[in-house]
Amino acid sequence: MKIKCRGSGASDRTTTMRILMLAQFYPPVIGGEERHVRNLSIALARRGHSVTVATTWQRGLEERDIDEGVCIRRLRGSMQRVGLLFSDASRRYAPPFPDPELMYGIRELVLEQSPDIVHAHNWLLHSYLPLKRESGPGLVVTLHDLSLVCVQKNAMRQGAPCDGPAPGRCLRCASRFYGPVKGGVTLLGNYLFGALERRVVDKFLAVSEAIAIGNSLSKARLPFEVVPNFVPDDFGSARPCDDPRLSQLPGDGYLLFVGDLRRFKGVHVLLEAYAMLNNAPPLVLIGRRCPDTPRELPPNVILFESWPHDAVMQAWRNSLFGLAPSILPDACASVVLEAMVVGKPMIATKVGGMPELIDEEVTGLLVPPGDAVALAKAIGLLIGNPDLRRQMSAAAQKKVQSFKASTVVPRIEQIYSDIAVKYLT
Repeated sequence: MKIKCRGSGASDRTTTMRILMLAQFYPPVIGGEERHVRNLSIALARRGHSVTVATTWQRGLEERDIDEGVCIRRLRGSMQRVGLLFSDASRRYAPPFPDPELMYGIRELVLEQSPDIVHAHNWLLHSYLPLKRESGPGLVVTLHDLSLVCVQKNAMRQGAPCDGPAPGRCLRCASRFYGPVKGGVTLLGNYLFGALERRVVDKFLAVSEAIAIGNSLSKARLPFEVVPNFVPDDFGSARPCDDPRLSQLPGDGYLLFVGDLRRFKGVHVLLEAYAMLNNAPPLVLIGRRCPDTPRELPPNVILFESWPHDAVMQAWRNSLFGLAPSILPDACASVVLEAMVVGKPMIATKVGGMPELIDEEVTGLLVPPGDAVALAKAIGLLIGNPDLRRQMSAAAQKKVQSFKASTVVPRIEQIYSDIAVKYLT
């Protein structure tokens, strides 16, 4: 590691570091967490750091790749070879305990790369924890969910918010979600290695205050900072997109939902609310079909599956406003930031990190989760009030500046630098 000091204070120090990212999924596997890891890795590489991402191998992808200056290593895991363990063959996640092959692959990368910082995301971390040494490298973990306290990672129980962890309750919940055998093993692995995680991590980065509170970071006296997701500085700039899928969109002025088409994302509530409206613009849904995706749609609702990101951004530009009616406590919804970049007001639920992104009646509207009547009323209000939409659009584009890479990434660099220096002294 090369450290250049411009002054005596920590805020003046800049570092050029070797960084190893651990992420169980990476694009082209798509999701908010995956997009965050990619954005952060590329931003760090552009700022002169050497960045390698270790991720799980998925069928059809190369084991070694380069993505805008970031070295991608896709590691094969023992659990990933057992296809029956996973309900979605395209998302074979890392287990909550050390996977022998993944641990070996990460060990080889650590020896090869000699990283100054390991920055982990999600359960792939647990295959690194046995390799962590007191001599370093420093370990940073971004919490995108509630995995420290919930084996489902979302603090939901039978479709409703959970009252909190308890051994018997968690075992029953895990067994229902993963199956009796896999649920018990998953719960035990997450409990044991979550305890180790609490002991050896140098700093947790919670993507929202809601995630910090939900994981009891202050209560457990764990070292942490709240560092939100971000969008690249040039994100949202008008770029030509000639994707043929765009021709399937209705005319400008539709309502838009982007995300997994799942019950806990509030899709069922959204469809119920939309059916209450009269003469509403078309409702467009863009996302991944899941087992609980509604099979029947109300009239004037159009569903498109998993579009490429440039096409999604063009869909945002042509929309009237966006909808994020999640029932679960979303951590720091990237989809909200993406809509704000192009000046779209959002209607979202008052749960998780949503109130930290959306200023009520300034950049959007917030409604109670699961309340179709309140959601329909909010939709009707924005449809019928173009002046309010224009005001919210300007406010959204102003607020999102604090979620740009040039604001957020230097904070992460400083955290890296402070931790790396600790291991040099």
